[in-house]
Formats: sequence, structure tokens, C-alpha cells
Amino acid sequence: MKNLFFAFILLFVASMAMAQEELMKMKPEMTEIWDPEVPVITPGETPADAPSDAIVLFDGTDLGREWTNAEGGEPGWTVSDECVTVKAGTGIIKTKRVFEDFQLHIEWRTPSEVKGESQGRGNSGIFLQGLYEVQVLDNYNNRTYRNGQAGSLYKQYAPLVNACKGPGEWQVYDIIYTAPRFNDDGTFFTPPTVTVLQNGVLVQNNVKLRGPTEYIGIPEYTVKPHGPKSLELQDHGNPVSYRNIWIREL
Repeated sequence: MKNLFFAFILLFVASMAMAQEELMKMKPEMTEIWDPEVPVITPGETPADAPSDAIVLFDGTDLGREWTNAEGGEPGWTVSDECVTVKAGTGIIKTKRVFEDFQLHIEWRTPSEVKGESQGRGNSGIFLQGLYEVQVLDNYNNRTYRNGQAGSLYKQYAPLVNACKGPGEWQVYDIIYTAPRFNDDGTFFTPPTVTVLQNGVLVQNNVKLRGPTEYIGIPEYTVKPHGPKSLELQDHGNPVSYRNIWIREL
């Protein structure tokens, strides 16, 4: 009789456990998140066109609306034929707005008349937050050091491949950038990360930068804490052109 009682208890406990397990079984709707609804935007007609939530930084006409020179005055570059071209000696141009995390679309063209070689041929650069350079260079049949060619994070990461078109042809960078965050002592809590597609080809895959771009020296020794900063385009003395520049804050 005693054994029968214990058997009944065990059977009861087992049945309760099975019932509890059935009650706790996951259902599809338990992992469905409905709110808040994902924001609706209107994409461009082509991948190059700015979507509805983008800030158009240069539309081929008015450079002065969104850009200044290094001192905050009128930019000295030349606007013509729906593009803006470096005017040697006038210095960088930078955005009036400041940015942190973003998606950037920018189209660039090196001169069709080839002059110079290595770093002296169609050289310019896109400085993310004014500190971290994505190199612009004519590397079509033009060898240079691998971490300084087009598509590189200058002096830090060589591109995965050379995806350059020929001189005088328009090329495209689509850049995804996550700005650094800092510890109280000024060191990186999280370093800046960059993904770059050149002409639709992945050339930088979520790389972590060691610090701001340096021509000489190790970048990590020069890092300084910062918040949102301007985007800058470099005057390296070559008449490189840009057009269709837009940005999405992330």
C-alpha cells in the first residue's frame, strides 16, 4: 500500500511537470515585436540617389550652404558641371554640421589627364570626423604602398582589393562609420569602426581604427577624446572632383 502511494505521488508530480512544460512551451508570437513600428523612408530611385532621411551635403550647385574652409569662411574650391573640384592651395573644405555615427555616400573622380605617379597622382582624402582618412587616389595601373592606396584607411588598413576605375571616370564610396567612445582617462572605450564599399565592392569590412590618421608615426599615440565633428575633404594639390554627397545619421 505504501509503495502504491509513493507511485501515485511520483505520477502526480510527473504529470504536473508535463503540464508546466506544456504551459511554458514557446509560441511564435512570443518572439514577435510589433512596437514601436520601424520608421518608413523613401529610398532613392537608384542606390546612388539620396533616400528621404538623408542630408544632402552637395547637390552639384551650392557648396557654401553646407561647407566652409578650414577657418569657417567661404570654401575656395571650384563648382562647375554639377561637381566640386579641389583648387590647389585653398586648403580643406569641411561641413558646417557635425556628425558622429553615419552612412556616407560620396562620388569622386581623379583627373583624366594623368600626371605624376604613386601618391602624386589624383590624391585627395575623405576625413571622417576630420580625423580618420579614407584615401582617394588614382590607383588604376598606378602602384603605391598598399596601406596608402585608394580604398585604404590611410596608413592603417589596406583595401581588400583594388576596385579602381580609370582616370576621369566617376567612382563611388559608400561608407558606414561608427564614432569612437572614450573612457574617463581618454583611451578608447570602443574605437572608431569603418566599412567601405568602393564602386559596389567591399574594400573595408568593419575595421577598428587605432587612432586618428598620421602621415608619420603611430596613430594610437595621438588620440584625443572628442564628440561629433565635421566631415572634411582634403586639398592635396591635385584637381580631384566630388559630386552627389549625402549622409544619413545613424
